[in-house]
Formats: sequence, structure tokens, C-alpha cells
Amino acid sequence: MVDYHAVNQSYQYGPSSGGNGAGGGGSMGDYMAQEDDWDRDLLLDPAWEKQQRKTFTAWCNSHLRKAGTQIENIDEDFRDGLKLMLLLEVISGERLPKPERGKMRVHKINNVNKALDFIASKGVKLVSIGAEEIVDGNAKMTLGMIWTIILRFAIQDISVEETSAKEGLLLWCQRKTAPYKNVNVQNFHISWKDGLAFNALIHRHRPELIEYDKLRKDDPVTNLNNAFEVAEKYLDIPKMLDAEDIVGTLRPDEKAIMTYVSCFYHAFSGAQKAETAANRICKVLAVNQENEHLMEDYERLASDLLEWIRRTIPWLEDRVPQKTIQEMQQKLEDFRDYRRVHKPPKVQEKCQLEINFNTLQTKLRLSNRPAFMPSEGKMVSDINNGWQHLEQAEKGYEEWLLNEIRRLERLDHLAEKFRQKASIHEAWTDGKEAMLKHRDYETATLSDIKALIRKHEAFESDLAAHQDRVEQIAAIAQELNELDYYDSHNVNTRCQKICDQWDALGSLTHSRREALEKTEKQLETIDQLHLEYAKRAAPFNNWMESAMEDLQDMFIVHTIEEIEGLISAHDQFKSTLPDADREREAILAIHKEAQRIAESNHIKLSGSNPYTTVTPQIINSKWEKVQQLVPKRDQALLEEQSKQQSNEHLRRQFASQANIVGPWIQTKMEEIGRISIEMNGTLEDQLSHLKQYERSIVDYKPNLDLLEQQHQLIQEALIFDNKHTNYTMEHIRVGWEQLLTTIARTINEVENQILTRDAKGISQEQMQEFRASFNHFDKKQTGSMDSDDFRALLISTGYSLGDAEFNRIMSVVDPNHSGLVTFQAFIDFMSRETTDTDTADQVIASFKVLAGDKNFITAEELRRELPPDQAEYCIARMAPYQGPDAVPGALDYKSFSTALYGESDL
Repeated sequence: MVDYHAVNQSYQYGPSSGGNGAGGGGSMGDYMAQEDDWDRDLLLDPAWEKQQRKTFTAWCNSHLRKAGTQIENIDEDFRDGLKLMLLLEVISGERLPKPERGKMRVHKINNVNKALDFIASKGVKLVSIGAEEIVDGNAKMTLGMIWTIILRFAIQDISVEETSAKEGLLLWCQRKTAPYKNVNVQNFHISWKDGLAFNALIHRHRPELIEYDKLRKDDPVTNLNNAFEVAEKYLDIPKMLDAEDIVGTLRPDEKAIMTYVSCFYHAFSGAQKAETAANRICKVLAVNQENEHLMEDYERLASDLLEWIRRTIPWLEDRVPQKTIQEMQQKLEDFRDYRRVHKPPKVQEKCQLEINFNTLQTKLRLSNRPAFMPSEGKMVSDINNGWQHLEQAEKGYEEWLLNEIRRLERLDHLAEKFRQKASIHEAWTDGKEAMLKHRDYETATLSDIKALIRKHEAFESDLAAHQDRVEQIAAIAQELNELDYYDSHNVNTRCQKICDQWDALGSLTHSRREALEKTEKQLETIDQLHLEYAKRAAPFNNWMESAMEDLQDMFIVHTIEEIEGLISAHDQFKSTLPDADREREAILAIHKEAQRIAESNHIKLSGSNPYTTVTPQIINSKWEKVQQLVPKRDQALLEEQSKQQSNEHLRRQFASQANIVGPWIQTKMEEIGRISIEMNGTLEDQLSHLKQYERSIVDYKPNLDLLEQQHQLIQEALIFDNKHTNYTMEHIRVGWEQLLTTIARTINEVENQILTRDAKGISQEQMQEFRASFNHFDKKQTGSMDSDDFRALLISTGYSLGDAEFNRIMSVVDPNHSGLVTFQAFIDFMSRETTDTDTADQVIASFKVLAGDKNFITAEELRRELPPDQAEYCIARMAPYQGPDAVPGALDYKSFSTALYGESDL
């Protein structure tokens, strides 16, 4: 609509409008052009002409009577120009040139021209209205001229909430009549036909003059007459229209109604002044209330986040290992839930908390309020410190868990190996002490003694062969102790028992040998063949036992290379089996040869080889066992090979996805950095582009979820390394969190710039100029600049800076003394330098209006002038007034107003 605040506004009024319209340039012309369609028929409608004549005449007389005169006929009484000049002097308060008193036509034209020249000097351009038409009594031109005077001197200066003239007057009427039933003011014609709107205006300002509840919508004539009579009697507003004329017209004349209503506006101008003051106060209080809500929200969110960090850090710092793999795997699963489920919402809360804090500080700066200082321990820096402590505690926790699982897995493997070797050894030593203590040599024959000696030699050979196993058992027990195995006590007890028994066997062996050697001199021939068998059977038997032990040995591998190494070793072992089989056949051949000789020489053998307990049946049985264990070992190795191939597939699968997601996140981080520096287009375009960019990032989340699933499979398979990628899940998670935080902060910066621009009235061109200047001096393209670059920027914008002035500016744009100036701080500074905002003095002046020019205000006055919630807000926070003119219940609005702007404390 029309902007009546424009400088040097020119009004045009002429025949192009059909008599009372407007043409040519300027916003008034725009307004009048919208009414051309019905204005052209203005004087063709007798009802409209009659209403304008009556209204304009009454309006002129309301001013002329102050000079002791009036007019009767608007067409005739202005023809000589004398009363026209007098009217202009009364309504403007200025003196016009002295009129000419002659009766001739030329004198009248000169007087009317003086009046028209005065109107033109007030910025009103009268197109095609000349003095001759007024002197000749042209009704169309005369009414047009008077309407232009009314617009200029009665309506133009009306202003309500940044709207003026017709729109301002209409908004004023709507605001004043809003609480009244059956009143809906939308225009200056049919909205006033039933008379309720006129009565509502009077009742709103002077309720004692109108009994509004007794008025009926279906009785417009009574309503109109009631309003016109009360206005004339009590408000000094002359009756400008007849009720019957308004009711009898399909659409009352808009200019007549506007003229009449403007008189009501000026009659209540004192109340309007109070309303303007109340509006200003309401606006200031609303800002303060909203800021307090934001402060409370920040305190609550900060407390919750800090409490969560306080509870979580001890859990992450607890590095006490559990005794079993299952317990450690449960801790690992709890940590995964923390990273996937519990921490991501807290990352968002932390980011949102920073955004809310920045937005709040921006709003406080824009409204000239003091900066928000959170409670002790709840600053953004405190939260960042707590978060850093959290991430420091979290750092290495997963690696510690995996290392502990590896350690426990190694311990379980060693413990099982210890038990297996110990069982084999204990089975071998079973009965050996009794055998060594047996004194059979005392009653044996010479041949028996020889046999006992050879048997003892074989036993000693066997005993020496088992020395390695005992050392292995002791070494495993020592390693379990060093690795802090939870059942080390039982392991040590069993190991000590084996070692003690081994020492006892050694001692007994030595004693028995001495006893056998003591009687050896009396012994003669010994069966060399049995002896050879015993000597060859014993190591072969020991080899088979070792082979069976190796074939049943547990193994643990983590890579394909390791399992392939085991398979290669197993293949090498299998390649020795033909030689071993030939050795077995050779040993068995010795036994068969001994039997053949005994039979051929009719020698009766006792039944068993006196030199060894390793019979051919034992050799064949153990050889068959070895043959059975070989394919089982093959199967176990193949299964492990398949498992490692599956693990390698998982590694490659994760690496393939990670090598895409990792660079993508890095690229997006670089693009956001570039976007935040370049910032092309309007701020709204930038915000839209950034939000679209944010959506594209959020849409990429399924790729991260897929990677998390693949990482889950890797961890479930206990895969601890991956040579196919440099990206770990931890790197990806941290990068993703930083990406989301960076885009959210960048969007918030643009939103704050929009908030600053709109609140301060900064144009888009100014904002772009600010950005271009900042980018030019931001040499490193980091989004901030040091003090030297900032000084150069200020000088380029026209500042003449001494050191004191520059230090003052730096304390404003860099209150934390970081040495860097951000773009947000720069535009905040420039907006303060180039725009105006409410001040504490303005708020004090507004309260003074509401208080009737007193130095204090009462609760009753606040409740009458302000909305309920804002009135109670002030009452609860205003201190009692202590001045010499204080009355009971007086409140100090001055200290309250200055406290709003941080200039003093309540």
C-alpha cells in the first residue's frame, strides 16, 4: 500500500481521477490510481456528492470557527480565496501572504493562487487544478482541492506501527475496535454503515459516554445518530454526515468517512500517544521474556549434558579387566551401544546447545541487552572441556577392550595347552615311581638282570625324551603367571607337582641304575636283537606320541598368511610319513626276526620284550591313531582357512566402503569451508543452499549405517586389523560428527546474519558489501582475521583509527581477546555503527508517558496500559519507588528500564 513516510512526498490531484482522485507519480498517486474505477463516477452519484459536500463543509467549519467565521456553500464561499487562505492559516499555524481585498476577478484569482502556492509548498502537486476553476465555482475541482488539503493536514501524519496515512488510520481503527462484537473494520465505506464502529471508537476511549451493550446491529440509524450526537456534544467533533444518508446509500463515500474518522483519531491523539508508549514497552518486555526463556532452556540443557558427561567418564576410565572372554566381550558390546545409541544424541545436544547460545547472544546484542553469562560451571567452554575429558577417557577404551580380549584368548589357549601337555605327562608318569622302586633285581637271573639293565637304559632314554615336555609345561605355566591368568594358583600347584615328581623320578632312576650296575658284573649275554628293538622302538614311539600331540595341538591365527603357514608345516609333516612308515616296518621286522630266531633255536621267550614295554601292538595302534589324526588335522586347518578367507572378505568389504565414505566426508568438510567463505547470493539463498546441502548430507547417512553393520560383523569375527584401508570406524564416526556439527554451525551463522540484517534494517547490498570486504581481507580464507587485517579492513571502510579507538573496537568485536575477528562479530559491529535500536532512555520516556509524566508508576496503571502477562512481569520485577514524591504502591520504572539494558542492577 502507500508509503506516506517517503521524503518530499508529492500529492497530485486533478481531472484524471474523475474529480477527487490522484494521478502522476508518487505513492499518493498509486493509492489514488487504485480508486479510479469508482472515482470517475463520483459526481454522477448524488449520494456521494451530497456526503462529500456535507462532510468537507463541516470539516472546514470546525477549523474556520477558530477564526470566528464559517462557510455555507463550499462551491461559492471559497471563490474569492479569502476564506480559503484563512482556512490554510488556521490548520497550518503559518501566515500566508496578505490577501487582495478587491472584488474584481483578477483579485480573486490572485488570492486563490496564493492559497494554491502555499499548498504546493507543502509538497502537494495539484495537477490541472487552477485558480480559475475555483473562482468559477467548479464543484468537482473545489471538492478535489479540499480533499487534498484534508489528506495533507489531517491524514498524512497519522502513523501506526510503521504504516501511515490511510493504512495507518485503518490499522488504528481495527486495533481500537477489535474487542467489540459485531464490529469488523475492513474499509472506509460499508464497514461503518451500521454505526457500531463509530460507537466502538468512542466507547474505547470514553466508556462513560456510550452504553455499547444496548446498541443493536439492526438499528443503524439510531447507532449513527447516537455516535454523531455524543461526538458533537462531548468531543467537539461537528456532525459531518446524516445517518439517513449513510444508511440509504449502497456504499457510503470513502473520502467522507475517512475525513470524519480522522477527526476521531485527532480527538483521541492523547490516548494514542499512551498507546504508542505502551506498544514500545510491550515490545521491549517481550524481547526480555523470550531471552529469559532461552536462558532457562540453556541452563537446563547444559545441566543435563554435564551430568551425563559426569556419569559417563568414570565408566570409560574404568580399565579393570574381567577374568573371562565372555565378560570382556559384554563390556565391548556395552561400549558399542554407547557409541551407536547413547553418544550420537548427546553430540546433537551439544551442537544444538552451542547454536542456542550463539542465537541468544545475537538476540541480546540486537536488543542492546547485556550478554548472557551462564551459571558457574555451565559456560560453553566448560561443556567443551567436559566433552574433551569425555573423549580423552573414551580414547583407547575400545583398543584396551580388544587387547584384553586378545590377552584372555591367548591365556585360554595357553591354559588348555598346559592342561593337555600336563595330562599327557601325568599319564606317562603313572606307575613309574612304583616301577623304579621295585626290587625285582634281587631275585632275578643273570639274563633277567641283563634285561632289567637294558630296560632301565630304555627308560632313561624315554625319561630324557620327556625332559623337553616338562620344560614346556614349566614355560607355559611361567607365561600364564606373567600374563596374570586368573587360575594361576591351580596351574602353579599342578606344575609344581609335576616338577617335584620329575625330580623324584630322576632321583629314583639314579638309585635303580646304581643297584642294577652293582649286579651287572654277574650278568652275561643279553639279547641284542631285543635291545636293538627297544632302542629303536622307544624314540619311534616318542615320535608318534609327539606327532599325536602336535596333531591334536590347538592353534589360533588371525590372518590367511598364518593359517597358510600352518597348512604348509602340516604338509611338510605329511611328507615325512612314508619315511616314518618305513622306520615302523623296520622296527617290526626286528621283532619278527627275534621271534624267528627264538623259534628256529627252540628258545622259549617269556612272552614280552624284557627291554621295553613298547610292543608291536602299541606301535601299530599309535601309528593307526596318527593316520586317523592326519585327516582330522587337515579338516581343522581347512575350516580355519575358510574362516580366515571369510575374515579377509569382511576386511575388503569394510575397506571398500570406508575408502568411499572417508574421502566423501573430507570432501564435504572442505566444500562447507569453501561455501562459508564464498557465500554467494542473498542470505536467504545461502541459507536455502546450506539447508539443501545439509539434507544431502543427512541423506548420505545410510552409507554410514551400512559401514556400521560391516564394522559390527568384523568385530563379531574378532578381526583386529585391516591392511586394506587407513580408515577405522572411529575415524569415520568422528569425521561424521564433525561434518554434521560444521554444517549446523554454518547454517546458524547465516540465520544469525539474517536476524542481524532484519533487526538492524541492513539491506542485502550492504550485507554483500560487508561479506566482500571481509573476504578480501581474510587472507587465509579461514572465516576470521587477525587484528592487523581487521585494522586494514576498517581503514578501507572509511574509519580514521588511532590506537585508543582501535583498541575500543577490538574489545567489542573480540571480547575474549582471542586475537581473531569473525564475520558475525564484524557485521554486529557494522550494524551497530549504521542503525538505531531501542535504548534505555527511550523505554524510560515511554513509561513516563504511561505514568502521566510522574517519576513513578503504579501497578494499577501498568495493568490498565499493558497486556496482563507483561504488566505482571513488570510488577514482579520493579523495585518500590523511593523518591520524595512517592505514594503507597509507587514503582521505580527508571531503574527497571536501565537494568533491562545492563546499565545498572535492580
